[in-house]
Amino acid sequence: MAGLLSITEPTENINNSIIADNIKSDSDFFTNTMQAPTAPIIGSREQIAELFDLPLMDLLLQAQTIHRQHFKANEVQISTLLSIKTGNCPEDCGYCSQSGHHRDKTKLEAEKRIDVDKVIAAAKRAKATGSSRFCMGAAWKHPSAKDMPYVVELIKEVKELGLETCMTLGMLNPDQATQLADAGLDYYNHNLDTSRRYYEQVVSTRSYDDRLNTLDNVRNSGINVCSGNIVGMGESRDDRIDWVHELLKMPKAPESIPVNLLVPIAGTPIGDKVLAEGGLSVLEWIRTIAVTRICCPSSYVRLSAGRESLSDAEQSLAFMAGANSFFYGDKLLTTGNASQSGDDRLMRELGLTKQFAAPRAPKLLPVLDAVSGHESQMVLAD
Repeated sequence: MAGLLSITEPTENINNSIIADNIKSDSDFFTNTMQAPTAPIIGSREQIAELFDLPLMDLLLQAQTIHRQHFKANEVQISTLLSIKTGNCPEDCGYCSQSGHHRDKTKLEAEKRIDVDKVIAAAKRAKATGSSRFCMGAAWKHPSAKDMPYVVELIKEVKELGLETCMTLGMLNPDQATQLADAGLDYYNHNLDTSRRYYEQVVSTRSYDDRLNTLDNVRNSGINVCSGNIVGMGESRDDRIDWVHELLKMPKAPESIPVNLLVPIAGTPIGDKVLAEGGLSVLEWIRTIAVTRICCPSSYVRLSAGRESLSDAEQSLAFMAGANSFFYGDKLLTTGNASQSGDDRLMRELGLTKQFAAPRAPKLLPVLDAVSGHESQMVLAD
């Protein structure tokens, strides 16, 4: 059996004895993987590359073993995603049908912001079907000042339902991140998409550092970070290695990491290229999921776009690789998703159970008015 590599993230949750070098036998493997966590060490790009090169079955075994050290076995977190403002985005992301740069070819009809009551109705349906997190996405480069009261209201209303909340609204400045944190937002999604090297092949209207700055603003505000990638855009394995390494260079790995497989959309530059030349192997996607799980052991690793095309066996391998989160619903923003009835059937067959919601509780600070003597409370972000 191949030895477990010493790959870690810069957090308190890594387990040196889990990922120990030079394990010689099955008995040694199970002895070493059952040890208690020890102090973290920093992983290198070379170690990540070695993980990618492992035989797939060895890699999956390592990923599942590490997964069980940090999460309850056979439990998955389920989210529902709703587009609250669709299309005519000023960004030129080469894979996205919502980009205004591609609308003449994709023919996507732009929609204005959805009314608050309609969003809440959708959140109630999501909760009734078993989702623990409700994610809301808007096709903006960044929210405007006039948009902020709207998104703050949505966060508060959805949290009142007992759901975890997530938003993806484009770039955020520190003040906007603080406003969302004060409203109680649990997660903010802002994907890196790919490596720094390949990034210029994907989008030109914002830089890689713009994305990292937004993630810093989110982290500094106290909101959990959700940041992942899209594999199968024509990038190389080296780019996938670099993307994982970028996660490890962060002060703390994202709490949630979506690993998307590109759904090629006709009329988008990247979509047209992949449709003509062929897409990435599903097994390479699953390999990326497993490496992400090993390198970021305490993060939720989410099956996102691309799952609708998988067979039951392929989805089972993805869960074996350490994925423990996915989206319910027939649609992800503008692309299709696996059917909910199919998901429920597969979960029964695999023996998977749903995780309960755990929204971030606001902190209350007592405030005393020096003039009137009136006592009140102020809500603080985590």
